[in-house]
Amino acid sequence: MTHEHFDAIVVGAGPSGNAAAYTMAQRGLKVLQIERGEYAGSKNVQGAILYSDALEKIIPDFRDEAPLERHVIEQRIWMMDDAGHTGMHHRSDDYNEDRPNRYTIIRAQFDKWFNRCVREIGVTVLFETTVTSLITDENKRVIGVQTDRDGNGIFADVVVLAEGVNGLVGQRSGLRRELRPEDVALAVKEMHFLPQEVIDARFNLKGEEGVVIEAMGTITDGMVGTAFLYTNRESISVGVGCLVSEFAKSGEATPHGILDRFKNHPSIKALLEGSEIKEYAAHLIPEGGFRAVPELVGDGWIVVGDAGHFVNAVHREGSNLAMTTGRLAGEVVANILGSCMTCTRDNLQTYVRQLEDSFVMKDMKKYKNVPRMLEQGGRHIMDLYPRLLNRSAQTWFRVDGKDKKSKESDILRSARQARGLTGLLGDAFKLARAWR
Repeated sequence: MTHEHFDAIVVGAGPSGNAAAYTMAQRGLKVLQIERGEYAGSKNVQGAILYSDALEKIIPDFRDEAPLERHVIEQRIWMMDDAGHTGMHHRSDDYNEDRPNRYTIIRAQFDKWFNRCVREIGVTVLFETTVTSLITDENKRVIGVQTDRDGNGIFADVVVLAEGVNGLVGQRSGLRRELRPEDVALAVKEMHFLPQEVIDARFNLKGEEGVVIEAMGTITDGMVGTAFLYTNRESISVGVGCLVSEFAKSGEATPHGILDRFKNHPSIKALLEGSEIKEYAAHLIPEGGFRAVPELVGDGWIVVGDAGHFVNAVHREGSNLAMTTGRLAGEVVANILGSCMTCTRDNLQTYVRQLEDSFVMKDMKKYKNVPRMLEQGGRHIMDLYPRLLNRSAQTWFRVDGKDKKSKESDILRSARQARGLTGLLGDAFKLARAWR
């Protein structure tokens, strides 16, 4: 291995790394993939959402073999106060199509399957191996990697950094800055096991249908964060995540405490009743948005997936951005090397331009001001407005002999007293500005 030269080395075997490795090998490149876990997905016990469009562009017939849990037919978005929730509910039988759009998955199983596809197409994979640094030549061009098991290094024409949000290799090599607490969320997740027929009954499902619940509000104790619940075949994925900077400011809140708060909320507790918790995990999620995206290419290197902060926090999308960036990077590298060119910064800029033309950067740019808005006014959005919304709904729907005009006045008065007219208008303006 020490004297063998590869066309490309991929650091990491998550969705972005697997997508990049598969794409390059499919186009005839000699690829080495390095993963620090004992197998792909070994550090990902949690459930997740898979968006089929991104994977179809890589493996069109993935549905024939991929370990999929349920296809999503229903989406709920909840604004929660301490006693209940108000929200939006979308369900359609149209999602019971031949080629569903979204699936729930168990990451450990899915990543393992995806990486098996990578190996079957010809990629050499080293497990239980950590890349400690990048190797550069006299012109500071990256020409390979140093690992904890090979003192002489491993060499390649290009290194694809799919190492995840921590980006330690990139940081140690001076390619990116250290993570800022306000750009990353600490998420904790649990797997609650129940018989399939119980899950079907509680969520009004049949066959392989699934439900996704995304929630925000007082459950995070005023901190900027969100919670979720996904239905799998015989388990329910439950989790919550808040910005690391928010935990630091709080000084008292803990991730597990926030998760317990969510699980014991009246709207959630009944859905989990009688379940058995078998798995628990914590991990970091990039939440900084467009402004946190690091330099993506350089002489001999390219960044994909979470390492590039490619997560759409507003829509809770990550796997589709990861696989799309991995695929695009793989295509660009294959085209460059296939044309007998070298992977210089200038040549790899094609990847950046393709990202700009894709939904990835278009969506990232659309919501580029949202993180700053939440940083400045998060407590109002996460605590005050969910309380106001639920109080208003209760006032409106409660039949108590009071006329509806008076109820409307009570709702408006309550909002003005809580935030003030200037505050309400200002918040609406900031939201509209951040959302455009």
